[in-house]
Amino acid sequence: MSTATPELTGNRLLRFWPAAAGTAFGALVAYDLAVGADLAPVLTASGLVYLGAAALRRPRAAWPVFWLTFVVIGAAGFTPWEDADTWVLLGVAAAFAVYGLVRGVTRPFEEFPLQSLAMVVFGGAAVAVLVIGGDVAAYIVAAGLLGHAAWDVWHRHNGRVVVRSMTEFCMFLDTIAAVAMIVVTVNG
Repeated sequence: MSTATPELTGNRLLRFWPAAAGTAFGALVAYDLAVGADLAPVLTASGLVYLGAAALRRPRAAWPVFWLTFVVIGAAGFTPWEDADTWVLLGVAAAFAVYGLVRGVTRPFEEFPLQSLAMVVFGGAAVAVLVIGGDVAAYIVAAGLLGHAAWDVWHRHNGRVVVRSMTEFCMFLDTIAAVAMIVVTVNG
């Protein structure tokens, strides 16, 4: 018989909500998966969330920036422009970069400067995916998402830039989406 109170048990379960939500989002992305270029906006968004929080110097801003990327990706499906979501997210990233530079958010290096560099890498990979297409693009996206999952682990340990719940959510989302991309490509 457990001696834990219901509140304590509930708090323990609540502690795992980011992993559960990331798993659910990852499964949703995996279910809707078709080709490598489909996840280019997810790769772009992964860098943008961290850049936005760093530019704003508010770790909790990661969640509103995430929801912004979610809305952009969802809304792009209703436009006639192919890959509009990736380009819009890159534009938002550029706006955050300019905002961070204007505010003079250049120290410490682990925050805005490093997040800017990461955005260039993840955004550049997303653009490469749009240009290359096919199986190679799928593997680039998978590698980028696995790289971002490692980024999440480092930030979870570091405790800077974004809130811990975001790092935990992204670890699961990125890993599940990357593995699904590899499985779909290998079996496709």
